[in-house]
Amino acid sequence: MNITLSQVLGLVGKLDDSPGKDTPRERFRRFLRENIKDVSSLRDYVEECLRNTGEQYNYALQDLVNHIGTFLGFEVVFGRYRGVPGEIGFDGHWKSPTGFHIVVEVKKSEVYSTRTSVLVNYIDRLISERRIPDWDHALGLYVIGRPDPSIKQLENSIIAERRERQLRVISVEALLSLAEIKAQYDVSHEDLLNIIRPSTPRIDPIVDVIIRLASPSSLEITKEEEKVSEIKERVNYFLAPAKGDETRTAEDIVRYLVGEKKLWAFGERTPYREVLKPGDKICFYASGKGVVAHAEIATKPEKVKKPEIKELRGYPWIFKLKNVRLYLDDPVILDADLRSKLDVFKERDQSAWGWFVHRTQKITEHDFKLLTKQ
Repeated sequence: MNITLSQVLGLVGKLDDSPGKDTPRERFRRFLRENIKDVSSLRDYVEECLRNTGEQYNYALQDLVNHIGTFLGFEVVFGRYRGVPGEIGFDGHWKSPTGFHIVVEVKKSEVYSTRTSVLVNYIDRLISERRIPDWDHALGLYVIGRPDPSIKQLENSIIAERRERQLRVISVEALLSLAEIKAQYDVSHEDLLNIIRPSTPRIDPIVDVIIRLASPSSLEITKEEEKVSEIKERVNYFLAPAKGDETRTAEDIVRYLVGEKKLWAFGERTPYREVLKPGDKICFYASGKGVVAHAEIATKPEKVKKPEIKELRGYPWIFKLKNVRLYLDDPVILDADLRSKLDVFKERDQSAWGWFVHRTQKITEHDFKLLTKQ
């Protein structure tokens, strides 16, 4: 879809809980069902929600998360935007063909404290009304738009209250990745349901493992690494994903490591580590934001047994940067229009593109310039 979310919301009107078949809410949900049929467009709309503030985008995010549920094979009942006395105030009720139920609560961020008893009460009431059989067939799922690594209030509450078997937390990014995996690979609804019911509250690490194994770029990486001598003779261009840690967001990491320290690092399994050399160019993608910085490689990666900078622990291959440019407040958004111009997508199905920003990628000079405002 070339129409932006903002344009759609402008056409359907102000979202609210007014009843009726032709209200703004129903028009928007009908638009999603009839027009947003690939994960790529869904991801674009989710990221537009996360970049914008206001009630209209918060409500739209709730509906978009519920729409993801349909991509995962659930029958979805959309909830109310605002709770009212006498009605169960869930954000979404997902029904699996297996007889399992997921009750969804959408949070744009983790800034504000959340009482887990509220979601538990929703499920208790649905069980009382016989819309869910029992707790053995139910799960409460918090979907977080922009997780804050420094805030673990939800996770801590789930563990402290011993509700690991009842409640889970997942980022909307990881939920989209699950939808992409289901669309591209031989992964069944039941497989995904097993992933959503892990032994620990946070689902993202399991999704990361699956994406690493299933990444469609893995074969290309092997082919490229067979041409090491050729790669070493020219200037190469890379895109690297930036991830938050226990205390900082992805943007904070880029600001600190790239902007202040003029450093970056690769892990033992990061592709292209052996061919990276001075003169190569690299840009950095922050999830949910876009490309937020680029730089020139100043040194070859050198292995450090125990990096002094805690943000580099687990990433022992460290290299220096120069000619750094940061644009954290004005990122390059990887929307459908930009993707259509990139070489990397010319022979690919653009219905899913999460793989492109999940691990380090080698890109063309043309793509690098587009991704870095050049």
